[in-house]
Amino acid sequence: MEEMIVEEVVELLEQQDDAQLKDYLDNLNISDVEHLIDELPEHAVKFIDTLAINRAVNVFRILDFPTQERILKKLPGTKLAELINLLPPDDRTALFSELKGDAVKKLIILLPAADRLEALSLLGYKENSVGRLMTPDYVAVKTHWTIARVIEHIRWYGKNSETIDVIYIIDEEGVLIDDIRIREVLLAEPQTKIGDLADNRTIALNANDPQEEAINVFRMNNRVALPVVDDSDMLLGIVTVDDILWLANEEYTEDIHKIGGTQALDEPYLDMPLLGLVKKRIGWLIVLFLGEMLTATAMSHFQADIEKAVILAMFVPLIISSGGNSGSQASTLIIQAMALGEITVGDWWRIMRREIQSGLMLGIALGFIGFLRIFIWVQFTDMYGPHWLLIGLTVGVALVGVVLWGSLAGSMLPLILKRLGADPATSSAPFVATLVDVTGLIIYFSVAVMFLKGVLL
Repeated sequence: MEEMIVEEVVELLEQQDDAQLKDYLDNLNISDVEHLIDELPEHAVKFIDTLAINRAVNVFRILDFPTQERILKKLPGTKLAELINLLPPDDRTALFSELKGDAVKKLIILLPAADRLEALSLLGYKENSVGRLMTPDYVAVKTHWTIARVIEHIRWYGKNSETIDVIYIIDEEGVLIDDIRIREVLLAEPQTKIGDLADNRTIALNANDPQEEAINVFRMNNRVALPVVDDSDMLLGIVTVDDILWLANEEYTEDIHKIGGTQALDEPYLDMPLLGLVKKRIGWLIVLFLGEMLTATAMSHFQADIEKAVILAMFVPLIISSGGNSGSQASTLIIQAMALGEITVGDWWRIMRREIQSGLMLGIALGFIGFLRIFIWVQFTDMYGPHWLLIGLTVGVALVGVVLWGSLAGSMLPLILKRLGADPATSSAPFVATLVDVTGLIIYFSVAVMFLKGVLL
């Protein structure tokens, strides 16, 4: 179906029939127009310019930033002014915050005076604060108003609101008292005062809070919107769930990049310049490479032992990969739990106890399998010699130690980074694996010396 739409639009473009193209585009779903822009990026400006302005705004809102920026640079002045004016304040703020200073100045000039002050006010909040997400388009009513007056107020001003699912009650000074679902308003008697419906159990966000906290608050509460207040509880705006879903997707993408051992990409993968992509990856690769060089240093320290018992070298990949895997598992689980608000830095001791227990159980399971492997091989070959039992115990005990250490390192590193004010996602799987590789070798050969000293070593 989508390919058929693309073919029909290409044909209309070739015919240069703008009137028919406008009619066709205005009858498409918003998502279909977005797909057209993805498939025919060279015509993106024409599509936005041709669409009816309200539909153009709705399409523009869901495009990625690089595409939005390309359109803004080439869109005719009249259409550009209409587009910027009709963008919801929260979407406009998100766009302005991504653009460079000069571009923002040119666009802000296109706004009416009131909207210009509003845009500058929202941009005045810190980059990753809730204030940047909020919109001032909401319905607020006074505590002493009757339900009849509230409904009349909604009729007049509700059409300009981001949502009327929730009504906000404020006092004479503008301080937030409560938020009321529209259902409660519609079911109340007309002469009831709106303040009588308040239960004073409202949940609000602070404009200066980090945006990540807003994600957690929405996750824990079944709300389509939440009010935003300042330190004096003055109502400043609201944040709606669609903005939170967008933000959560951005945060998830950034964390996945970091967990994979790369910096977060600022653009879609295929739109990212090759040199930019390399630049994002090279830093972490160099750090990890330098870390892995310590593995060679650790092995050189035990070179004499390896020469005496070459058989030990066969199990090096098994040992370090098991430790790295257990560390990566633990790191991923802890980062995910922290992102969901299930654990905090204060829970470190409980987490450590659980990881000691689970690390021991996992290590014993893998150690038993490692010992069993040697035991089975001995039945068919003498490659391990007469001291196979000691070699098997070395491998088994080393696996217990390495897996336990990997679990502890993987679980504690995110908490330590969080405590230091860094992003826990940067204690990524590759970073944990590199750390455990080096220390795992030290554990392995230390156990080997303990079991095999005076026998093979």
